Amino acid sequence: MVRGTATVPMDRAEAFEAALKLEPERSALVVVDMQRAFLDRGEAMEVPAAREIVPQIRALLDLFRSKRLPVVFTEFTYSEQMPILVGLLHPEHRRAAPGAPRGFGLPSSSCLLGEANVHVVPELAPEPDELVVAKHYYDGFNGTSLDSALRARGITHLVVTGTLTDICVLATVIGGMNREYRMTVVEDATATLWPEIQRATLDIIRRAYARVVTTKQLAEEIGRW
Repeated sequence: MVRGTATVPMDRAEAFEAALKLEPERSALVVVDMQRAFLDRGEAMEVPAAREIVPQIRALLDLFRSKRLPVVFTEFTYSEQMPILVGLLHPEHRRAAPGAPRGFGLPSSSCLLGEANVHVVPELAPEPDELVVAKHYYDGFNGTSLDSALRARGITHLVVTGTLTDICVLATVIGGMNREYRMTVVEDATATLWPEIQRATLDIIRRAYARVVTTKQLAEEIGRW
């Protein structure tokens, strides 16, 4: 930025806003892993705070659909035919034996292919024409058709919501930014297990990877289109 004869450094927030601001017809909503395995009470990998963001994501779904903007869902899916490292790091994803106890640190069939808990909660159910990406890694782009599907529709800007903020949301934001997508994260439409981790992750995101806005701010921005 040049003011008079002096060069004045641009504020980081100003730089992010200038570079990442949404564009009509080129923006899409991504709902990360709002699955029953994370939202249903009593699940081994339950994230109670994720239930609290359902209304905000619901409002964003309604807004994007009303503007005829694309909506994409991701579902973390563990497959016994693809026994990748995550199953060793998080044994909850491995199949529970019949009658065996389930819970944190135990095989619990969480997000396991073929189980009902792998799907998005009914309150946020995808429409029949909306893309649902089954992913095997934290990053929604890694090993999936997400990038190709977005580029085929001319999408360059992504609004990211969902859970867990510090794991799959963060990984997907980084994956998108590394593919030159302009990323926006909705802070009150993301959730994780601990408030201090939520705050720290959003701080990391806004420092390096994406704009961070509220649902209200985003609705006002899109409402002006």
